[in-house]
Amino acid sequence: MPTLREKKKKFTFPSSPLVLFIIVILVAILTYIVPAGQYQYVTDASGNSIVDPTSFQYVEQNPLNPFRVFVAIQEGFIDGAQIIFLILAGYFWVYSVMRSGAFTAMIHTLLSGSGKRNKMIIPICILIFALAGSTYGEMETVYGLIPIFVTLAIALGYDALVGVCMCMGAVAVGFASATTNPFTIGIAQSYANLPMFSGLAYRWIIFAAFVGTCIMFVMWYAARIKKNPERGLLYGLDFSAFQVDLEQREKFTTTHKIVLLGMVVTILVIIYGSLNLGWYINEMAGLFIISAILTGIVVRRTAEEIVQDCIVSIQEMAGAVVVVGLSRTILVIMSQGMIIDTVIYALSTLLNGLPTWATAEMMLVAQNIINFFIPSGSGQAAAIMPIMVPLADLTGVNRQIAVLAYQFGDGYSNLLWPTAACTVMCGIAKVPLGKWYRFFLPLFGIMFVLQMFFIFVATLINYS
Repeated sequence: MPTLREKKKKFTFPSSPLVLFIIVILVAILTYIVPAGQYQYVTDASGNSIVDPTSFQYVEQNPLNPFRVFVAIQEGFIDGAQIIFLILAGYFWVYSVMRSGAFTAMIHTLLSGSGKRNKMIIPICILIFALAGSTYGEMETVYGLIPIFVTLAIALGYDALVGVCMCMGAVAVGFASATTNPFTIGIAQSYANLPMFSGLAYRWIIFAAFVGTCIMFVMWYAARIKKNPERGLLYGLDFSAFQVDLEQREKFTTTHKIVLLGMVVTILVIIYGSLNLGWYINEMAGLFIISAILTGIVVRRTAEEIVQDCIVSIQEMAGAVVVVGLSRTILVIMSQGMIIDTVIYALSTLLNGLPTWATAEMMLVAQNIINFFIPSGSGQAAAIMPIMVPLADLTGVNRQIAVLAYQFGDGYSNLLWPTAACTVMCGIAKVPLGKWYRFFLPLFGIMFVLQMFFIFVATLINYS
């Protein structure tokens, strides 16, 4: 007969899709509770559509009935179509490379080197991706590379969390520690009428502090599970989709080298297209499809086999697609229920009457909260900077500090909020959301303290 202890079930964190569906329901309920409100948008001298900070008014409540909630799920998937197809196209390319055996052969070559050299792969990858996020605003296009780095991390004796941090986690930290990021700093400073990319020296100090913290934390966790795999948060979970057969050594052939050279060329073309041709998600997805087909041709796959590779890769990413669609559904419901502007207005009113340094810190808190509702960097700049800039002027906060608070709040919490990047990258890497939070929350706590510190120092030196 089972004992009382045996009858008690240990709590397990719900899967990412279930967490998001619960949030969808809760947000739908909030459309009945939170007053509906709306700002008016105006066109500035540069032709940008921005919020008129004095225009907020409450409007008629517009709650979503149960049927409309489920219609919103469909609309959420439509709204997230660009990201969904980027993920599918990117993984089709990655799957084609994995199927060729080139990645397995490369990993064998890496593992034949010294342990010290292998260990340096982690900080080098984090630094490269962080620089990409910080300088030219790399972000969503890295989704397609997550399976590659998860596979690499597992082969090197780590786990999927390390692999995620080596690429998507790193680029998100760099994106938040922006130096010349045109999608955040560039837009926010233009709204604040500041010289483009001004205050750069202080931003490089911030970049070094946050990226250094990220590297040390990931290296600590990697060393811990390298010594004892059972201490890994993902120990015992099935990651066979990302594992390569290390027992059966593959010769690193000329064909393999051509395939991997194709990977490098694809990434370089993405960088060039982003910087010089105005490429974004659609162009990246098209390039991934081309690269997948060319990879199949190089390794002598038939046309029918290439098609099958595409179908199998899509099947493996079905979970990630659901995650993206549901995360977008949350935003669709808040927008249709007209409660996003109400939340922004309520947060902005809390900042009145505080000392200068406290106002700056509360701006940081407010921006972190707003990022749950508006996870787009450029979208948040358009929605919130026209409110924060006059508020900063009224409370004596330097405009550069207001931009810094926006930059911090928009960026680091992308790895925290389920409406932002974290659920998408966890879905792609097949990392349970609860495991990600157990790993990331201590790091986010450290980073939030750093954010408050740098905001405080900025008020002391009148950062400009």
